[in-house]
Amino acid sequence: MNDNNESNGGMSKDEFEAFMKAFLANQNGQDPEALAEAIGLPKDPAALADLLKHLQNAMGASGLSGANPGESGVNWQLAANQAKTVAGEASVAIKDSTRGALHAAVSVGSLWLNAATAISELTSEPKLQSRELWVADAMPLFEDLANPVGNRMSTALSENLTQNAPEELASILGSATGLMKSAGGALFAVQLGQAIGKMSSQVISGGDIGLPLFKDQRAAFVPQNLDEFVAGLEVEPDQAYIYLAIREMAHARLFKHSKWLRDAVVSQIAKYASEITIDNDRVTEMTQDFDPNNMDELREALETGAFIADRTQDQQQALDNIETLLALIEGWVDVVTEESTKLLPKSAAIGEAVRRRRATGGPAELTFGTLVGLELRPRKLREATALWREITNQLGIEKRDDLWNHPDLVPTAEDIADPHALISRLQNSKAENEDFDQALRDLLGDN
Repeated sequence: MNDNNESNGGMSKDEFEAFMKAFLANQNGQDPEALAEAIGLPKDPAALADLLKHLQNAMGASGLSGANPGESGVNWQLAANQAKTVAGEASVAIKDSTRGALHAAVSVGSLWLNAATAISELTSEPKLQSRELWVADAMPLFEDLANPVGNRMSTALSENLTQNAPEELASILGSATGLMKSAGGALFAVQLGQAIGKMSSQVISGGDIGLPLFKDQRAAFVPQNLDEFVAGLEVEPDQAYIYLAIREMAHARLFKHSKWLRDAVVSQIAKYASEITIDNDRVTEMTQDFDPNNMDELREALETGAFIADRTQDQQQALDNIETLLALIEGWVDVVTEESTKLLPKSAAIGEAVRRRRATGGPAELTFGTLVGLELRPRKLREATALWREITNQLGIEKRDDLWNHPDLVPTAEDIADPHALISRLQNSKAENEDFDQALRDLLGDN
């Protein structure tokens, strides 16, 4: 007997798959526009047709046809297509004037940055990106970041449906676990693709989302967005270009120097995602009170993760670690940029504009808010900046930057809260090393 035609509780796996495809193809009365509205898509017929096509393909490629359960549950092609569609809606070509302005800003900024950090300069030329190219370059990073979350969420939803379904449906859903996981991964991909597409109109540089786009570490800019941001500032454009170029190059230099840094953030996200579970009571409450004519409630539940159970202590610790590390990265970039741009008359005004943009929800905040519900608190960022500034004043640039040589040397949340204790330890360690060096010179007769 063919496994796909084996009866389970009155409905075969083939029949169940046909039902899901009919649902997605609007053959059972479900309005596809209502489905699209629920997951945040515009009511555009072409976009909806494309969505339904990809979701139906996801059904065909599900576990029912023998898909490897170890593979990603997220439909990344669907996510990329959604992101590129949104990014291309208002994208324009890069202006020659912007190319020239950025080239000049990078030349000046590189020299000023050399005097403000001991970390060596970049060897690759900055990359200028359209919004669509930014999406293409950003997708591998988002795949690394979102795979743990997407896989765990789709698996958790599948497990929840199987474990809590009525008895007459339990065996059917149990045999269609791959199908449900694939559908969940497709819906997650749609939401993520929409978020990435919208982000493409906001990012002004490669490190704007908090992590670098490229593993070979080079600076990158999205000139269209950069021009729009600079146009909103009451400063000379050339000063703004220099300031923003220095920020981006400082960020890229740090990740080039500390090769472990990117993986440290990604691994913490994976740790968080590994414990995602679904709150059965919330699902039950939603289904009991659900009004099919009011899709806003379902859409809000999907976007806010309302079905996800409260964080465990380990999850909260992972989020705290991510926030601390991101705050230390941003704080170091702030201090180095501040030091590098002392000769710019309007540097303080530009820096304040950057901080306001971040505080009101910049690309980094959107990235980690979308993926793991992490709110990057402005206070934590200010405290991290103050820590790096004090270390610079007390110990100098070289000792400050040495703290990025190894993950065990990087300051902790406790150090951010009490910078004087950290500086005292570092000063005592420096004195001990100097005493040891002197004793060694005396022993060898080098004096």
